[in-house]
Amino acid sequence: MKRFLRKLLKHLLYVIAIPVTYVIVSIVLSYITVNDSNAIKTNNTIFLNTNGVHLDIIIPTPLLEEKLSNNLNINTQKYISFGWGDENFYLNTPTWGDLTFKNAFSALFINSSSLVHVTKYQQKKGKWVEVNISDNQLNKLNVYITKSFKLDFNQEKIILKDKGYSFNDDFYKATGSYSCLKTCNTWVNSALKTSGIKSCYWTPFDFILLKKYKN
Repeated sequence: MKRFLRKLLKHLLYVIAIPVTYVIVSIVLSYITVNDSNAIKTNNTIFLNTNGVHLDIIIPTPLLEEKLSNNLNINTQKYISFGWGDENFYLNTPTWGDLTFKNAFSALFINSSSLVHVTKYQQKKGKWVEVNISDNQLNKLNVYITKSFKLDFNQEKIILKDKGYSFNDDFYKATGSYSCLKTCNTWVNSALKTSGIKSCYWTPFDFILLKKYKN
């Protein structure tokens, strides 16, 4: 009996150690800043927004390149928000009240298809966090987000009709698989990092990345 209990305790410690290690490593890597240069001349302003957990990148429509804006049905909207995430989670968890253990576990630990969430705004929101970037950084950011969309045989973005949460948003098929190593927030961070914009070395969190722009 004692031997069984020792084995059980050992396995429990292993189970606990995995998420604890994940959180510790995530925090350490999140506080390592990359592309932190004040010498770059910035001409453009984009924004970051969070719902408390999930980050989006918001770009004023005049700063969108044609390849990115194509097929997005922008019309007269002034700001376009881009988020990336797990398809099942996006479609079946419109609010945090709809969150289930099954959906969360599936998103984090089972490689699954992903979506780009596009939301359109007429006005800037007060809670958005400003990020000043250069023309070159803006170009790279446009390219990064464009490549996140999966395309059909006609090289057009694949929209999921009538799947948005409201009148001003849509979901599109995306490239890549969601996992605990590539989350909605690591996608945003990678977008900034790849574009030469101040970001974390790696982060699954929203708050540490936002903190770099609130100081």
